[in-house]
Amino acid sequence: MYNEYKNFLDELKKKSHLRDLKNFEDKDEKNIYYRGKKLLNLSSNNYLNFADNEKITKEFLDTVGYKYSLGSASSRLLTGTLPVYKELESLLSGLYKKEAALIFNSGYHANVGISSALNQKGDVIFSDKLNHASIIDGMRLSEGKFFRFPHNNMEALEHLIKRERENYNNAFIITESVFSMDGDIADLEKIVELKKKYNCYLIIDEAHAFGVFGENGLGIAESLGIIDDIDLIVGTFGKSVGSMGAFVVGSKVFIDFLINKSRPFIFSTALPPICIAFSKWVIEHKFPETRQKCQRMLSIAKKFGSESHIIPVIVGGNKETVDLCEILFHNGYFTLPIRPPTVPTGTSRIRLSLTCEIEEEEVNLLMEKINASLLVKQK
Repeated sequence: MYNEYKNFLDELKKKSHLRDLKNFEDKDEKNIYYRGKKLLNLSSNNYLNFADNEKITKEFLDTVGYKYSLGSASSRLLTGTLPVYKELESLLSGLYKKEAALIFNSGYHANVGISSALNQKGDVIFSDKLNHASIIDGMRLSEGKFFRFPHNNMEALEHLIKRERENYNNAFIITESVFSMDGDIADLEKIVELKKKYNCYLIIDEAHAFGVFGENGLGIAESLGIIDDIDLIVGTFGKSVGSMGAFVVGSKVFIDFLINKSRPFIFSTALPPICIAFSKWVIEHKFPETRQKCQRMLSIAKKFGSESHIIPVIVGGNKETVDLCEILFHNGYFTLPIRPPTVPTGTSRIRLSLTCEIEEEEVNLLMEKINASLLVKQK
């Protein structure tokens, strides 16, 4: 039996598919220190540069002092709900003008917990094919049925709903707003139209849009003015906020249902109070300062054909992608190869993740290095 596991790992290594944990020496809000080199970090989700930021950390700790502990020691339903948790949930529901909000320990916990709880026997989910693994896992754990439609294909989605909707009780459409591996944006206005037309609930995962898009940083739904049309909106604190955890906002009925039925929420020890307090502080006091920087970041990405701050550079093969990352490492950039099953076979890529403090000239130079390397490989 042991040899089967070893053979599996050997096969991954042979196909340039083996994942490992990197031993970083240090990080700051913009750079990463690895294998003795200072590298521009293009592989994090630290979009607003709040994580690993000594200035931000000091300002926060100077504000709150020793008020918040480093551990909750309990689930939310036991002794894990202190005032700061409710304050953050109230802040979020107020910003979105929704009835209630609920904090989860991570985006993965949120997506698994929401779809597995809501999609009951006799119900159905219509899910974009490129939705995150957490959404897929949640659907698989649910008692209901689910169908996946071709990525961002609204005709295919409507055809699927027409064919299947009448066979089920409750129906949910689930999509990300900004897709994390392609950087493109869902056609949310059309999806809202289909939701209304066919009497479905709509769940949007704004994980990669929260903090970046919208007048207040609430995501694509805010920038399109359609928050009221979405039943549940999911966001994370572990990306733009630079903290830890996730949240969902929606009606009180849905939120109360999740409190009672979502297993990742019920059976997880609550996040440390210090993380909750930091998330609240960032959203209240730091989000407004980043609006102009976000627009500049998005403008840079648009130059290279992306709808968002995520620029995919599709290479194709695993080995070729790994080799390109190594070339970029020696030129002062930290990038990581994205390979199957995260992306479809034959579309291995480098996912360039821009942050607010990256300068346009730095991206220009990076793209020149990438294009030159790819051109050499083609020859």
